[in-house]
Amino acid sequence: MALPGGMRFKVRFEDVFPAGCVLVPGSIAQGEDYDEKSGKRSPSKDKVTGGRVWTCRVMDMDPELGARSREVAVKILADVQPVPPTGQMFEPVEFTEMTVTPYLNEKTKRLAYSYRASAIVKPNGVKSALAPVHKDGA
Repeated sequence: MALPGGMRFKVRFEDVFPAGCVLVPGSIAQGEDYDEKSGKRSPSKDKVTGGRVWTCRVMDMDPELGARSREVAVKILADVQPVPPTGQMFEPVEFTEMTVTPYLNEKTKRLAYSYRASAIVKPNGVKSALAPVHKDGA
């Protein structure tokens, strides 16, 4: 039996970002879906949970990347816009309840990954007082 498209696999933050990551300032924004028929954009809804989707960009601090691109997008599934834990420029952050979805990038014909998380937190795993709290534990 083949795996269905869009399958999400649980991953640990430290497996995705073994050397940690820092938040790109001002990068948390509401995700948008584009309707090709109407040419309009609308707020993204997660296909599994139906919840709102926010995107942010982080810089992977892995020294083994060398001169390669370090920017990674992470989708955060939350009812309200996530708030950075401290509000500092390029602050270290972690993500809780991460998943990864592998897919084929049609443009480059290479394997790519889509990362999702339930919240953005300080590196010690403590949620910011302003970070969203999920009623259903998601």
